[in-house]
Amino acid sequence: MTAQIIDGKAFAATVRAKVADHVARIKEAQNITPGLAVVLVGDDPASEVYVRSKGKLTVEVGMNSYEHRLPAETAEADLLALIEQLNADSDVHGILVQLPLPKHLDESLVINAIAPEKDVDGFHISNVGRLATGQKAMVPCTPLGCLMMLRDHLGSLSGLNAVVIGRSNIVGKPMAQLLLGDSCTVTVAHSRTKDLADVVRRADIVVAAVGRAEFVPGDWIKKGATVIDVGINRVAAPEKGEGKSRLVGDVNYAQAAQNAGAITPVPGGVGPMTIACLLANTLTACCRAHGLAEPKGLTA
Repeated sequence: MTAQIIDGKAFAATVRAKVADHVARIKEAQNITPGLAVVLVGDDPASEVYVRSKGKLTVEVGMNSYEHRLPAETAEADLLALIEQLNADSDVHGILVQLPLPKHLDESLVINAIAPEKDVDGFHISNVGRLATGQKAMVPCTPLGCLMMLRDHLGSLSGLNAVVIGRSNIVGKPMAQLLLGDSCTVTVAHSRTKDLADVVRRADIVVAAVGRAEFVPGDWIKKGATVIDVGINRVAAPEKGEGKSRLVGDVNYAQAAQNAGAITPVPGGVGPMTIACLLANTLTACCRAHGLAEPKGLTA
């Protein structure tokens, strides 16, 4: 048996199409255009690529894109002043500060300065608390994308055993909350978990978000389990030539595909869903701000 591949690229395209359709409808009916403001401090090359991609896709789905690029030496007070200005701007429904920030800036202070209802990354302490207590929240994009793919592939998740490997605030913890919200039995495991292999072998759903290349071998995966691999790790690929590298996930894909019922590839799995969910969150934030019906199938 070889696992079915969950194509994140294709699924992200359908999510973006749904967003674009809903944006067109509210533009026509309400004369409202959702707006996303992205703030980039400094010139980190990876962040530059993300910001360009986010801006392009924001415009493609019919939203307004506002980019604010600040020099690396920007003072904290100036960054906070810009966030305050964006909080007050009714044309801006979502605010995203691209991480990581330069070392002299306090990330948690900056994130918590964003108005919770405009926090499309879902990192504000208020959104974290709302998600944990089952209230309406802005949900972090990567876990939301994983949840959408699981629902699409499995239908109801109710009663399934789910193991999340990794306990980060960005993926592991919110992922566990979302799975609980869909009535899974959830275990949050990590590198210190005793008998980790046995814990993972009991899971119907495995979400790997540990940040270590091919950390999960194939024989940890139960026959027929659904595997969502959040990891993006660059490893040496001498077979491609000297100094070349390739991307791998946190799961040994070739091995796991022999046991899993379905699996996300790396690249082309979870990655494309993250930006698609950022757009979905911006649309959701806009609908909530104007008291409009929220887009179906695009929220937790």
